[in-house]
Amino acid sequence: MANSIAGLGRLERVELRAAWASESGDFTPWLAQEDNIRLLGEAIGIELEVEAEEKNVGPFRADILCKDLANGNWVLIENQLERTDHSHLGQLITYAAGLHAVTIVWIAAKFTEEHRAAMDWLNEVTGEDILFFALEVELWRIGSSPMAPKFNIVSSPNDWTRSVSDARKVIEQGALTESGQRYVEFWTYFGERIKERKSSLRIPKPNRDYWKTYSVGRSEFIVSAQALARDEFIAVQLGLLGLRAKRRYQELMARRAEVELALGTPLDWRELPDRKESQIRLSRHGMDMKDQKNWPAMADWLIEWTEKFQSVFRRIAKEVDIEEDGSPEDVL
Repeated sequence: MANSIAGLGRLERVELRAAWASESGDFTPWLAQEDNIRLLGEAIGIELEVEAEEKNVGPFRADILCKDLANGNWVLIENQLERTDHSHLGQLITYAAGLHAVTIVWIAAKFTEEHRAAMDWLNEVTGEDILFFALEVELWRIGSSPMAPKFNIVSSPNDWTRSVSDARKVIEQGALTESGQRYVEFWTYFGERIKERKSSLRIPKPNRDYWKTYSVGRSEFIVSAQALARDEFIAVQLGLLGLRAKRRYQELMARRAEVELALGTPLDWRELPDRKESQIRLSRHGMDMKDQKNWPAMADWLIEWTEKFQSVFRRIAKEVDIEEDGSPEDVL
């Protein structure tokens, strides 16, 4: 037994400056690379797409500007290869004050207790459209192996708890209709089924919306799970958004046979010429949300087909209209 473990190495902590001499010249360009921003996204549970580095946001410059591919909201990343300070905290609060829907990520070598507490407090007092993450970055290696980065979350929004709490407040204040309350309860159940099935889908915030969105790894391509109580049907669809929606729809339509073969079912192709958006949808009718006995079948169907849509369109979206989208729009 002793011989079988004799070759095990020992993890050694490495100083951050050994890999990144400066924040702006080394760490920020490294983090903005596709594989590395994916590593950060996995740590915070958000699929990110880099839009710009050193982007002006009001009087400040955000180190990295990203899009949250699940909902199109902005994600601002601020880096600090040292102990946190009040100056950076002030910048983050300024960002939040000027934007309506944003996720703010603060990465540092070490968070002081007061700054961690401040991030916790910001997540408690802000609305659900503004989220704050605090992460410490570390470097490790075994022997002479390459250095490996590790992100440790020290503060994050408790989305699930806050969403349920907010919904409860709205119900108590009488602001939710009976239909709205039913949606909150159904999406709560939907999240529970995702857990039970050990699905790869993100657990959504339960609210009064009839849809929940999911990413396929590219902005303006959005998969949504839908449950329409009034019309008694459920659906999963790919929504094509933005100025190139119609062009992208035509490219996908040209590959209709390939798409439907990959999914194993015919789809409803909706160009919607009078609207900016186009849709590719699969629906199931006769599903009455008012009867909770239908919820297991509804949730399982939505989970199964959302997973399939994500898998198929994640691959195909990378091959459609691959020209650069140009510079990101101003965020303030």
